Amino acid sequence: MKEIEDILREHPFFADFPAEQSQLVAGCARNHRFDAGQYLFREGEAANEFFLIRHGRVAVEIVAPGHAPIVFSMLGEGEIVGASWLVPPYRWNFDARAVELTRAIGIDAACLRGKCEADHHLGYEMMKRFVPILVKRLNEITLQILDVYGKR
Repeated sequence: MKEIEDILREHPFFADFPAEQSQLVAGCARNHRFDAGQYLFREGEAANEFFLIRHGRVAVEIVAPGHAPIVFSMLGEGEIVGASWLVPPYRWNFDARAVELTRAIGIDAACLRGKCEADHHLGYEMMKRFVPILVKRLNEITLQILDVYGKR
């Protein structure tokens, strides 16, 4: 059976991550299994973890009272779910729901923030990897908005 550190190293987010820092992150990690329809997190809850998807698909949704959820991102194997753990007050801004059986590695946010604070090289390495993901997702959402509002 693979160790969690080995599983982390196989995930694209941690490709070429320094071994010493992988060990630090692995100390904050645990396996998760989400059945179809199960929420990884809900809007307003404490953002205590983020997730590396190993298998399955996750819908990231906005819920407005009286309306059906709007899926604005569908994430799958090799992707990351959740960035609200990075910015105070550390609360989820959206819902994330498994649309099929999903296996993921959860990274404890408080544990990792503490390790990043103690080791700024680790913190910088994490930010170098998270920022491009955030920019890519912002661009994807911008294109979706333009598509919606471009059809008049």
